[in-house]
Amino acid sequence: MVEHLPAMFLAVTSQKRPPAGAVGRCPARYVLESGQGSFGTIWLRRRLSHFKLLALLAALMVQGGMATAGCRNLTHLAHSYTVCEATAGQDDLRLFLKAGDGSALGSFERAAASVAPATLGFAMNAGMYHRDRRPVGLYLEAGREVSALVTSDGPGNFGLLPNGVFCIGPDRFSVVESRAYALSPPDCRFATQSGPMLVIDGGLHPRFLPKSPSRYIRNGVGVSADGKTAYFAIANQPVNFTEFAGLFRDALGVPDALYFDGSISRLHAPDLGRTDFGLAMGPMVGTVVGP
Repeated sequence: MVEHLPAMFLAVTSQKRPPAGAVGRCPARYVLESGQGSFGTIWLRRRLSHFKLLALLAALMVQGGMATAGCRNLTHLAHSYTVCEATAGQDDLRLFLKAGDGSALGSFERAAASVAPATLGFAMNAGMYHRDRRPVGLYLEAGREVSALVTSDGPGNFGLLPNGVFCIGPDRFSVVESRAYALSPPDCRFATQSGPMLVIDGGLHPRFLPKSPSRYIRNGVGVSADGKTAYFAIANQPVNFTEFAGLFRDALGVPDALYFDGSISRLHAPDLGRTDFGLAMGPMVGTVVGP
């Protein structure tokens, strides 16, 4: 549970000064170990008091309308990942593409500016795009279709069928195979199409090769069986499709997951002190915190 709390709250539990440069990105491991030594019973009492304070702060976050979504680092089968979570009906999760003047946002900085005076929680790239940053395939924003659904196969990862759609509904999330979406579209406020599907009804994509040498920094999204939790993951080291899909199925336990992209994958996670930089992006997904 401690790993899910923002660094500003993790710092409350520390009994000694963090290492130089660690402000804003103190890992849970440091916090849990920082009281080891000769504090004894006094340390334990103080630590319990700090956890009570953390519970109070978490409650204030919910009452004050602040996002409770958080990001954490984890290891699965010797590969490092960062996973961010959003809860349907609780976190304000949106897709981002264009500014008010019609220009492509392209960056986390501009996405954050577009929601001011609110702030951008975590965010990542969310689907493939053309050179001018137009989405490849379906893109819905605030219920409006910006780009149409594509159900035919084609070149590249997007055309590696089955591909799918990530849908942000009024009270649930879903990852739906594209042709199933075409037959019976769910109620989506926001939606982005990408491919390939990583996990389909609990099984890995049939064309993935366990020993594939094709390794990239990859990112994607998976949704819990009840549609209440969306998990956004990015690899912190190059992985192949089988390894990345296994994270969603075996470590996160989701029945369906969708690939967003590779090599250009980036994450904005302020609670981890992380904002990745790179070339301009197309669609992005993220949480909005505040008014």
